[in-house]
Amino acid sequence: MKKEKEGSLLLGVIALLAVVIIVALVGILAIKPEKILIQGEAEATEYRVSGKVPGRIEMYCYEEGEMVKKGDTLVVIYSPEVEAKKEQALAARDMAEAVNQKAKNGAQKEQITGAYELYQKALAGEEIYRKSFERVQRLFEKGVVSAQKRDEVEAQYKAASATVKAAKSQYDMALAGAREEDKAAAKAQVARVDGILKEVAAAEAERYLLSPCDGEVSERFPKVGELVGQGSPVMAIVDMNDVWFTFSVREDMLTSFTKGSQIDVRIPALGNEKTYPLIVTYVKAMGTYATWRTTKQNGGYDVRTFDVKCRPMAPIDGLRPGMTALVIEED
Repeated sequence: MKKEKEGSLLLGVIALLAVVIIVALVGILAIKPEKILIQGEAEATEYRVSGKVPGRIEMYCYEEGEMVKKGDTLVVIYSPEVEAKKEQALAARDMAEAVNQKAKNGAQKEQITGAYELYQKALAGEEIYRKSFERVQRLFEKGVVSAQKRDEVEAQYKAASATVKAAKSQYDMALAGAREEDKAAAKAQVARVDGILKEVAAAEAERYLLSPCDGEVSERFPKVGELVGQGSPVMAIVDMNDVWFTFSVREDMLTSFTKGSQIDVRIPALGNEKTYPLIVTYVKAMGTYATWRTTKQNGGYDVRTFDVKCRPMAPIDGLRPGMTALVIEED
């Protein structure tokens, strides 16, 4: 009987010790610092492709999700205004060239011959009026004709001489061709039209939108046939070689995120428990909207939130913008 009581007492003590141990373990686990999870997101450089020429989308060369190379033609824009301006510029170029060539060549042979004939006619007329004046002058000196008659003939002779000078001037101009000022003006006109043609060529080249980088087509905005204005985005290209991660970190946990430090992250979307090393490249305080406010009664302080950017220390296979990255920090 005594042994049975001692056995019951021993079992009770053991049970009590077991309860104490369990309670102690629960307490230890309860006060053990829990792991704090910091979540971030992968981002990449995105280029918005737009053109300088308004028009309609004539053709897309790539679908969303396809990879492109830098310089590949992505979109063709149809612009009737550019075509019309090109035709106008070409017509103006032909006209300017004709004027310039005329200035270079000078007067035609027929024009020179005509000017010469007029000059000879003027000389013949002057000779006739000269002889008439000399006869009338002699008669006037003898008192046969009046002074008025002599003055009329003299005026005709002077007019004939002036006609000779004018005809000679026209003939000399025909021989010399265009003036230097006219030649310079014609040449300048050709240069001006050449500038317009270069402008039209530049506008025509803008009809073909090229990829600014190697990357992936992430989005197409207007549909084929829709009108796009100058500078309107047409396509988005993501540079998959320029990927980084962004985290929003409270300042009381910022000691592990100093610029140049290394952190390890897990990426659930890649389907494994592997960690990937990142290097912190940028730390900046976010706006007051991201401040953790404290209650003043407990003697705490407001905690700012910082924007932290990190880049992979090595390429990560399968990583895409938008994937979540997890950092586990001990409190």
